[in-house]
Amino acid sequence: MDYYLLLKGLILGFSIAAPVGPIGLLCINRTLQKGKLSGFLSGMGAASADMIYGCIAAFGLTVVSNILIKESFWVKLFGGFFLCYLGLSIFFSKKNNQASKYQSKGLLNDYFSTFLLTITNPMTILSFTAVFAGLGIVNSHRGFINSSLLVLGVFLGSAAWWLLLSYIVTFISSKSNISFLALINKASGVIILCFGLYALLK
Repeated sequence: MDYYLLLKGLILGFSIAAPVGPIGLLCINRTLQKGKLSGFLSGMGAASADMIYGCIAAFGLTVVSNILIKESFWVKLFGGFFLCYLGLSIFFSKKNNQASKYQSKGLLNDYFSTFLLTITNPMTILSFTAVFAGLGIVNSHRGFINSSLLVLGVFLGSAAWWLLLSYIVTFISSKSNISFLALINKASGVIILCFGLYALLK
């Protein structure tokens, strides 16, 4: 087993998750609204989707990737409308001061909503394939175990970023006043809505 692939996967997963896009803003907003567990589980939804795309790239599942790319119009359309819905919901929502009472159903919704948003971006498979090739880790003869180590690393690296982000946002939230948090809430809703409109127009 090549444990170096696990390390490469960790770095790759962390690097792909770290740039702040609509998923990052959504996780930040949910951390502010509902607490760090909600923010972290939202991130784990994205990490799970990244792991699936990592599997497709690492195991060379070209049939699956071709189908996703072929049907990318409808997949992106769904993702764009979903982003618009979330952006509007966030903009008109009020801060929840009872995060500790947040029910498990809500947490599952947080997880699956970010999973759907991430999985409805089929271009991610191209990104994974390109990065794997650039790092010299695309090899059809790598074997099942080594490929699995690589994919596991991607998942753990992505999860590490979302855990770190949820703790950072929680710390900042504890030092901020209500009006500032309300402003952040409105701003994140508008930006997520813009991401959705851009996806639809594109």
